[in-house]
Amino acid sequence: MNEARMYEDPLVHRYASREMAERWGPLRKFRTWRRLWLALAEAQAELGLTADDGVTPRIRPEQLDELRQHLDDIDFERAAFHEQRLRHDVMAHIHTLGEVAPKARPILHLGATSCYVTDNTDLLLIRESLEALAGQVATVIDALAQFAERWRDLPTLGYTHFQPAQLTTVGKRATLWCYDWILDLQEIEHRLATLRFRGAKGTTGTQASFLALFRGDHDKVRQLDELVAQKMGFDAVYPVTGQTYSRKIDAQVLDTLSGIGQTAQKWGTDLRLLAHKQEIDEPFEPDQVGSSAMAYKRNPMRAERMCSLGRYLTGLPLIAAQTAATQWLERTLDDSAARRLYLPQAFLAADGVLRLALNLAKGLEVHPAIITRHVEEALPYIATENLLMAAVARGADRQEVHERIRQHSHATTAAIKAGVGTSADLIEALKHDAAFAGIDFAEILDPRRYIGRAAQQVDEFIQTEVKPIRHLYKPNAQAEPLTV
Repeated sequence: MNEARMYEDPLVHRYASREMAERWGPLRKFRTWRRLWLALAEAQAELGLTADDGVTPRIRPEQLDELRQHLDDIDFERAAFHEQRLRHDVMAHIHTLGEVAPKARPILHLGATSCYVTDNTDLLLIRESLEALAGQVATVIDALAQFAERWRDLPTLGYTHFQPAQLTTVGKRATLWCYDWILDLQEIEHRLATLRFRGAKGTTGTQASFLALFRGDHDKVRQLDELVAQKMGFDAVYPVTGQTYSRKIDAQVLDTLSGIGQTAQKWGTDLRLLAHKQEIDEPFEPDQVGSSAMAYKRNPMRAERMCSLGRYLTGLPLIAAQTAATQWLERTLDDSAARRLYLPQAFLAADGVLRLALNLAKGLEVHPAIITRHVEEALPYIATENLLMAAVARGADRQEVHERIRQHSHATTAAIKAGVGTSADLIEALKHDAAFAGIDFAEILDPRRYIGRAAQQVDEFIQTEVKPIRHLYKPNAQAEPLTV
């Protein structure tokens, strides 16, 4: 009951996966801090801070061994006690670790600033999270591509301005959704390819403290920077930093995640429109309730939720951009509270969006009979241009035929709006018009004559765009059941 009194983040408890939530949780963060302290001490020892020169602290093997024994046993209550006393989270955890590793206490955090652990940890988590999202996006791409392949040549009414336009196919429309996800994947891959480590840069990024430790040896300070990065799995460091790495990096990452939100909203909105047209439905479970009042309702709640989370996600980059724009000189601490919120929440929201996206892509229900009915309702109007050209080919005057089509189509539309006609009446009127005598209406009214290269475009899209992604990521995940 006491826990129920406290606010719970819905991103953690309703939407995101446990894996993403744990990745950005406190246990993972502070265990990473300890690994960074170990990596720094190991690198310093490997580069010569082992000799007792009476000036520089000596790093002994037993100190490193002691650190290795306490990478995971974090006493959170003790850390909270120290933070309450010291008002500094990094120092609190240094003291907490120092109490269980007293031999290593003198060489903990040697030459480092707080951002050595905080910034480097964030970069590690950002990289791992981007890698996870890349796999999720690739799986959504694969699922949508399978959907496109299945429905590659089913004619459907295309829309511009949400008004009936020329025909396309259900599969071709799905490639439009799929390609947006491919563009998102490319952005994630670019961010991963350019992401670097902050490394060991010191208090204002000058590495002065490390230069003092190594008695003015610039080469060893450069090696320290690179060696720490290598120990933590990075092959490159940012060439220059202040106390922090540039907050533009965060803004660029959140811009990339915003793309996921944009794609989700566009696709989710399309699905909601198609659900209204009763052409495509999202998955609906046997006991699922659409409305507490209207028992017959089957609302597109998953697409709606995906749109909602996508909207939240696309709003976060503005805060990151403002943070990057308002940093003072080598750094200011007004970035801290905001980053504690928007970095994990952006990844949790993106994860939640992609869980919904995969669930939708693998469970969409297509209703060909309704799709065909809508095509048949619009086709008499769409076919008029082909009928005009057929009449002209048989010797009719183009302008005269155009006028007859205009009159017949307007009369049919007026009857439909008055509730006394259908679009089929237009074809009947044209059949009885002498200008169209001898024309094979059945052939001209075949919907497949109006889908252009849609089916072939699906095939080519799968081959050129999707196949390389399938080869690289080998997606085979099943849609994860949604808990709510």
